[in-house]
Amino acid sequence: MASITASADVDIDATSSSPAAWGALYAMTLCTFVLVASEFMPISLLSPIAHDLHLTEGQAGQAISISGLFAMVASLSLSRVIGRRDRRHVLLALTALLVVSGSLVALAPNYALLMAGRALLGIAIGGFWSMSAAIAMRLVPPASVPKALAVLNGGSAIAAVVGAPAGSFLGGLIGWRGAFFCVVPLAVAAVIWQAVSLPRLPYRERTSGTGFMTLLRRRSVLIGLLGSALFFMGQYSLYTYLRPFLERVTGVGVSTLSSLLLLIGVSGFIGTMLVGRVIGRKLHLALAVFPAVLALVAVGLTMFGSSVAIVAALLALWGLFATSAPVGWWTWVTRAAPDDPEAGGGLVVAIVQFSIMAGAAGGGIIYDAFGPQTEFLASAAILLAAVPIALLSRTAPSAVS
Repeated sequence: MASITASADVDIDATSSSPAAWGALYAMTLCTFVLVASEFMPISLLSPIAHDLHLTEGQAGQAISISGLFAMVASLSLSRVIGRRDRRHVLLALTALLVVSGSLVALAPNYALLMAGRALLGIAIGGFWSMSAAIAMRLVPPASVPKALAVLNGGSAIAAVVGAPAGSFLGGLIGWRGAFFCVVPLAVAAVIWQAVSLPRLPYRERTSGTGFMTLLRRRSVLIGLLGSALFFMGQYSLYTYLRPFLERVTGVGVSTLSSLLLLIGVSGFIGTMLVGRVIGRKLHLALAVFPAVLALVAVGLTMFGSSVAIVAALLALWGLFATSAPVGWWTWVTRAAPDDPEAGGGLVVAIVQFSIMAGAAGGGIIYDAFGPQTEFLASAAILLAAVPIALLSRTAPSAVS
C-alpha cells in the first residue's frame, strides 16, 4: 500500500472510508527510533559519564532505571492528565520532550540535571508507547493494524541494531555529550515530520464504564497482562546479563561480542518486519510461541555456552523472536481493549516497564548468588510459565481484522 501524507487539518478515522495515513505512521516510527536509541544509549557510555560527572558506574546506571520509572508512571497517568486534548497535539508535545531531554543530558553539569533529563525521557517513552496502539488504529484500516504496529516497532528494532554500537563509536569520537546531542536533530526532525503528516486526532468519547479499572475487571485482559508480564520479566532477566555471560562462559573478546550483539539486532529487525504478516486469527498461539522459543534458547545457552558457533545461532533465534514479540502484544491490546485502547496501552506499558525492572533486579540477585547458568535457567522457567498463560489470552480477531 502506498504511503500517503495527510494534511494536518484532516481528521482520519480508520473505521471510515478515508485513506490510511501511512506517512504519519512512518513519522511516528522515526520517533520510536529516537526513543529507544535515547533510552539505551547510556549502556555503552556508562564509564565516560561516570568519570566526567564524578560518579560510580552504578550511579550512572541509574539513568536507565529513572527513565523506566517515569515511563511507568506516565503510562498510567497520561490519559487522565491530557483529558480531551487533541491526541495529535499530545504526541507532538511528547516528541518535543525528546529534544529537551537530549539537550539537557548532553549539557548536564551534574548528576541532578542528568537524572532530570532522563526523567523527561521516561515521560516521553511512557506517554508515546501508551498512545501508539490507539493512534495506529485511527491511522490505518482495521485489517492493517498488525502491519502498522510492526512498522512502529521497526523503529525500535533499528535502534536496537545501531543504538549501542553508534553510541560507543560516537562517544569515542566526540565524547559522551556529543553522542547524546546527536539524537536532538533526529528528535527535531520527528517533531516536524509528525506536525506535517499527522491528521487531527480529536478526543473520542469512551464507551460507558471504560478505563483502567473496568479493563482490569475483564478476565481476558488480566490473563493477557499476566502473560506479558511473565514474558518480559523472563526476557530481560536473561538479556540484561547476556554480556557478562558471553565474556565469562563463552569467552569472547570485544570484537566478537560486538558482532554477536549486532547479530541479535539484525535478526530482530528481520523478525519485526515479518511478524506483522503472520499474526492473524491465531494470535494467542503466536504469543505462546515467543516465550517457548526464548526458553529453549535460554536452556541451549546453558548447555552449549562454550561454543561460539552454537551461541551465535541461538542468539540469532533470540533476536528474531524477542524483538518481534512486542508487535504481538500490541496487537493483543487492540483486540482485548478495542473500546479503550489508550487505557489498554497504558496498562501494557506499565506492566512491561515494571517487568523489565523486576527481571533485571531479580536476575542480578540470582546471577551474583548462583552464577550465569542458574540465572539463565531461572529465566527459562519464567518464560515457560508464560506459555500456558499466553494460550489463554484468546481475543476476538474481528477487533482488527
